[in-house]
Amino acid sequence: MPHKLKTSARKSRRNKKIGIVTGVALLAVLVIAALYVFGRSSPASTPVVQGKVLLDTSMGNITILLRDDKPITAGNFKTLVQQGMYVGSTFHRVIEGFMIQGGQVNGSVAPIPDEIGSNNSNVKGTIAMANAGTNTATSEFFINVVDNSGTHRYAGFDTSYTVFGTVIEGMDVAEAISRVPVDNPNNPAPKPIHDVFLIKAEVLP
Repeated sequence: MPHKLKTSARKSRRNKKIGIVTGVALLAVLVIAALYVFGRSSPASTPVVQGKVLLDTSMGNITILLRDDKPITAGNFKTLVQQGMYVGSTFHRVIEGFMIQGGQVNGSVAPIPDEIGSNNSNVKGTIAMANAGTNTATSEFFINVVDNSGTHRYAGFDTSYTVFGTVIEGMDVAEAISRVPVDNPNNPAPKPIHDVFLIKAEVLP
């Protein structure tokens, strides 16, 4: 009888070890399966647009940090930069104490939908898309050289123009561009007497 009890105990311990090993193996399989599923459905499979863009102007460099919560607008801007569409374009409308506008390109660009959202303030140093009405933005953009947000200056400004980035370097360059002599200061679209243009635009690593 004692021998049988001892054998039963050994069997019990062996069964426990087998159970533990089996449980660990099953857990490992589940973890691997979960990682596989997560990898297939994770946000990484849907590219998030974010990064920096360098605008090398004839008056100096301006570096833009793109927002990742405006993927359509930031993505459109980034694509145009990568295609070289902005090279040679000018800042065709500059108003001191307001903004500088550029981005007129040769060739057609399909309009994109607005991405206004709840966090869309045209504060100083932000870059936004110019447009001719709802969902008509294409390539033209402007940089706010003062706080033009609705609570400070223009009612409806923040609900009309999608803000998709912020100047992180070269704000002094943007301000200098806004102060260049223009053909007619009283014109709604004053143009610099001497062209201020983009030598190149590139996406930074």
